[in-house]
Amino acid sequence: MNKYIVFDLDDTLFYEVDFLKSAYKEIAKKLVPDDNYISLYNEMLELYYKQKDVFGILASKFNSSKEMLLNLYREHFPDINLRDGVKDILNKLKDENIKMGLLTDGRSVTQRNKIKALDIENYFDKIIISGEFGSEKPDKKNYNVFLEPGYEFFYIADNPKKDFVTPNLLGWKTIMIEDNEGKKIHAIPNILQEKYNAEKTVSWQYFYALIE
Repeated sequence: MNKYIVFDLDDTLFYEVDFLKSAYKEIAKKLVPDDNYISLYNEMLELYYKQKDVFGILASKFNSSKEMLLNLYREHFPDINLRDGVKDILNKLKDENIKMGLLTDGRSVTQRNKIKALDIENYFDKIIISGEFGSEKPDKKNYNVFLEPGYEFFYIADNPKKDFVTPNLLGWKTIMIEDNEGKKIHAIPNILQEKYNAEKTVSWQYFYALIE
């Protein structure tokens, strides 16, 4: 049977924290002139890791609008890269004519900018972004759009709180990509009902062996 492999984006193909750092740097440059932005950038990261209201603090400090800062965050064109090994895997799958899709939650402009920055748009037969589609994972509609007869389906993602419950119910193969660098933004719960867990958990280094 032919394979159809659908990927999540954030914290799966790339680390979302790299988008955050890219946005913080862009915002710091707009708020502080010349190379002095580096100090503000580091301050923003420190606030983030302390789980403070970064944009609220900046808005007060610079007499700015929190909404304006959030828009800069969401709409900037990011400086980000794929996780190690991902580009080689995508190229190998494409060379073997394996069908691929992308299913991600988020705003259209934000997710489209990420996809363009990573230069991965041409790998996918279908791209579903919740902000464009009208519903978020784990809604079945977001997964059903990929269904075609004659395919074995896989979903590759990182967040068991929402990523795997629906493809598990649909009979897809589910694979969770490990965070072997400690960079994921969202913490993974220690205990979840079995239906939320992926069938397999693997690092990108060993991913290909699971779909052969």
